[in-house]
Amino acid sequence: MKNRISFINLLFLFLGIQIGYSQVTKPLSESVKTIAAKYNQTVFGKNTYVFDPTMDMHEIQTLIDSIHAGQVFPTNEFSKNRYALLFKPGTYHLDVRVGYYMHVMGLGNSPEDVIIVGAVRSNSTYGGHVLCNFWRTAENLTIVPAKDSTNTWAVSQAAPLRRVCVKGNLKLSEGASSGGFMADCKIDGTVFSGSQQQWLTRNSVFKRWDGGVWNMVYVGVPNAPEENWPSKPVTVIKETPEVREKPYWTYSGENFVLRIPALKKNSIGVDWNVQSKGKTISMDQFYIVKPDADNAKSINKALKKGKHILFTPGIYSLSESLKVNRPETVVIGIGMTTLVPEKGNRAIEVADVDGVTIAGLLIDADIIPSEMLAQVGEPGSKKDHYVNPTFLFDLFFRVGGSQVGAASHCLVINSNNVYADHVWLWRADHGTGVGWEKNKCANGLIVNGNNVTIYGLFNEHFQEYQTLWKGENGRVYMYQSEMPYDPPTVDAWKHGATNGYASYKVADQVRNHQAWGIGIYNVFYNAPVIVDQAIETPPEVENGFHHKVIFWLNGNKESVVKSIINGKGGSVSGLNRKETMN
Repeated sequence: MKNRISFINLLFLFLGIQIGYSQVTKPLSESVKTIAAKYNQTVFGKNTYVFDPTMDMHEIQTLIDSIHAGQVFPTNEFSKNRYALLFKPGTYHLDVRVGYYMHVMGLGNSPEDVIIVGAVRSNSTYGGHVLCNFWRTAENLTIVPAKDSTNTWAVSQAAPLRRVCVKGNLKLSEGASSGGFMADCKIDGTVFSGSQQQWLTRNSVFKRWDGGVWNMVYVGVPNAPEENWPSKPVTVIKETPEVREKPYWTYSGENFVLRIPALKKNSIGVDWNVQSKGKTISMDQFYIVKPDADNAKSINKALKKGKHILFTPGIYSLSESLKVNRPETVVIGIGMTTLVPEKGNRAIEVADVDGVTIAGLLIDADIIPSEMLAQVGEPGSKKDHYVNPTFLFDLFFRVGGSQVGAASHCLVINSNNVYADHVWLWRADHGTGVGWEKNKCANGLIVNGNNVTIYGLFNEHFQEYQTLWKGENGRVYMYQSEMPYDPPTVDAWKHGATNGYASYKVADQVRNHQAWGIGIYNVFYNAPVIVDQAIETPPEVENGFHHKVIFWLNGNKESVVKSIINGKGGSVSGLNRKETMN
């Protein structure tokens, strides 16, 4: 992310630390293990802790602090630990610090049913920046900041806030930052975005928004900042055309229940009314997957029996693809569940059926390359799912970084009428197994289906097109992308007579496509790299791209991106670092 390699390497070199990103696991002390055992007596298995307000706040605080201490930057960025912290309705006096692979979740019908007095915060833990504050989340709770303080959620990618109420101000940065995503949130005070280079806010409300660097997008936000592109880096879409909020867990009457909000159209602001909308799924309809007991065969067996799937925190090596063939199946993870297809298979395959929900999963490529890591709909899918579309929420992909891995593509969407609400596809620029000939992957996203909509598409460092869109009537609300850092030469990254690969490619046969708030950035560290255009589309589609910015961040000063779209718009290089276009 934004100049991350050079910044972090220089910082570590200065401090005498060798950059290796080892997967350090910091064990809990014996005294903390005793505390942990008290809060781990549920159906969710290990590393899921369920609290209620009658419990000892000091013990809860000790446990949370101990978990967080083992999930901080830099040594634990690629930790193998995964945690879910669940709070039953009530009031808690806690400072909940959130690190890597920590999922903090309230279990109320409304966010206001679970109140944390103190903080639920993500901060800079090393080096004075949050460029690597990834893979964490908080949802469905209310934060009452400690007196005279501002709650801080300083993050970059893959760190969503959902259904969160802040009874005060919210700060989104500390030092350099490159986020992020917020949906269905209510901030009673001011949101200070600070150094955030881009951010998508959807169906949320706040008293005021302060700041914005390059690409701030607001969809269905009633009091969004004034739009005056490019003088202000703001894109405003008054209403969210169609969306269904991410499902969330509740606890009532000694039972855990998943609530699935209804599809809503032309919506504005938050929607926390669950009494008359959507549907519920009781826990007995789920197969609860645990890392020490399950594998691909047991999960597929449960899917064939008609069960929904709940992944508890852990890393799951899959010897075969998970087959989601039944309409309206829910596959959901808590605690940053991680799936690894280990034999060149896909992690998950969704049939061309109605109303599937896939949520809260992190998918890693393995050493045996997969053609693709996840597929929605078989190739050639033709069915219309307008009435009951499939939704993807908080799906994150990695090729390299956490381990040696490769693939051809990360996510391929073949079905029609699919919605994705926050995805980050990442060919790693740092960590394990990183290099032009190591973590190979051509594309982050390929869309073949028609009428596919994405809110918050983050897609970075792949070796050909980051995004390749072949279906009709596609829509993207906020696009953040970095081209690969590591093409070795100009010729190595040419195809035919074209220099480089555009980040965002709409196929030649497409006649209708729209995107709002498009930010494309480049850092080329090796030999000079030439790219003809950041966006490549058929001529009929050019005017469907609204508010475009390209930025030369760092690297070889002879490198150049020659145009924004199809040879039009200014170029960026070491001499002219930023260009915008309506």
